[in-house]
Amino acid sequence: MVDKSVSRNLPREVEVLDATLREGQQCRGVNFTLDARVRIALELDELGVHVVEAGWPAASPKDRELLRRLRELSFRNSRVAAFTMTRRKNVSPERDESLNEVLESDVDLAVVVGKSWSLHVREVLKTTLEDNLEIIADSIEYLRAHGLEVIFDAEHFFDGYKDDRGYALRVLKAAEDAGARTLVLADTNGGCLPHEVMEIVGEVRKWVKAPIGVHMHNDSGNAVANTLMAVLAGATHIQVTVNGIGERTGNADLCQVIPNLMLKLGVKALRSGSEGLRKLTKISSLVYELSGLPKNRYQPYVGEYAFAHKAGIHIDAISKCRKAYEHLDPELVGNRRLLTVSDLSGRSALIASISEMLGIELEKSSESLQRVLEEVKQLGLKDVSLDDATGTISLIFLKSFGRYDPKFEVIEWTSIAGGGINDPKTYGLIKVKVRDRIRVEGGEGVGPVHAIDVALRKALEQDYPELRRVRLIDYRVMLPEAERDTASLVRVFIKFTDGERTWTTTATSTNIIEASLSALIQGLDYYLQTGFKRAEDKP
Repeated sequence: MVDKSVSRNLPREVEVLDATLREGQQCRGVNFTLDARVRIALELDELGVHVVEAGWPAASPKDRELLRRLRELSFRNSRVAAFTMTRRKNVSPERDESLNEVLESDVDLAVVVGKSWSLHVREVLKTTLEDNLEIIADSIEYLRAHGLEVIFDAEHFFDGYKDDRGYALRVLKAAEDAGARTLVLADTNGGCLPHEVMEIVGEVRKWVKAPIGVHMHNDSGNAVANTLMAVLAGATHIQVTVNGIGERTGNADLCQVIPNLMLKLGVKALRSGSEGLRKLTKISSLVYELSGLPKNRYQPYVGEYAFAHKAGIHIDAISKCRKAYEHLDPELVGNRRLLTVSDLSGRSALIASISEMLGIELEKSSESLQRVLEEVKQLGLKDVSLDDATGTISLIFLKSFGRYDPKFEVIEWTSIAGGGINDPKTYGLIKVKVRDRIRVEGGEGVGPVHAIDVALRKALEQDYPELRRVRLIDYRVMLPEAERDTASLVRVFIKFTDGERTWTTTATSTNIIEASLSALIQGLDYYLQTGFKRAEDKP
């Protein structure tokens, strides 16, 4: 916990508004479907955030439909809010489309954004400073008169405060006097530094009585730090997005801010408490999936590599004392520890990895262990990366310890491309030995790898119907920068799932189809070796 001299303004609890459904939609490359946004809203409710900002009804028919859909659902923890600008200049609130669309959305909470930087008032809004204060007050009073609570977002507040402190504070006072229940200071350009945020939030709290919130952008890489500093200065409302997705470089990342508040500062930030916190990794993965953005495997707390250990010294220490190289238990945020086997691994690292992957306990003096160590280091010399390749590594372990039971053997394969220019076709043919029987099967697919996958499954599923559960969820080909020509060595990674767990295999070759087939064979073999107990094998 923080020192008392620093934490004297630290609140016991903060209100969390998640803006993923609006700000996240503004992220380049993101275009959530309506169903995806509904699903995210429900997951945010399960997580335990206080407010889900659903969108701007005046800006998009999709946002209006989203708010309508959410009205029909039951939320346990979260309130749904609609976003709006203040009224337009020279237009009364009663005639303002944006304000009235909020009323039509039938929410009881509105987020109203208004100008707080005198430069924006004069140069963008093209009106007087006094007129802007009236615009803000009129807009809030109109919504309050219709029974809505209002959160006021002071756009560009930190820049405005540094440029014209007096006017920025007058904007907040006008919003407070008009009935805004929370005043949010936005670092819209994302250029503020943490020490500035702490100082300014502290000063603002001396001038207004309403609760203070913050909305931070990440243009200077400080959105998370700035949000935390604001809370240390006494802010009791924070606005975040899942994975930090948003305009330009994004917003403060919910997946970092929340655990820092709860686990480091002792501030309650989710209605569901620690139960919700354990769902953090799940919602991070979901938003990546639904947004189409690639996962940040190195993302603090929720990334696949957030608790990954590769260096032998680190793994040895972790096996003796978890706190040696982990700042907290990954299970607290729904993540897991990942031990990576590589040519950097020593005996202790391998023992820990084998125990975690297969539940096999070994002594350092084991001859089998030495064989595995030598094989792993030889693969390293060939530039074969075993990072994440749990399936490949496990098969190496099983074979070295005499626990490998051959299920099938691929004898021969071929791939044929044909068809017309506008209707290309690919066929795969494979000969497989399964339980002393030879099977030859063919398959048609989208490309050679898919065609061979279809043929291989036809051959194997007759004896191993459980393989129907296994599907590919990721296929990656890596080509070293220095070797990019037609005869380059390629590395293939394939990720599989049976609906309950995932595993990855890898293979290397100058022939991309050969490498892909090898990784594919390993993935299916791994499942048969470790993932499924056949009915006839049960006692």
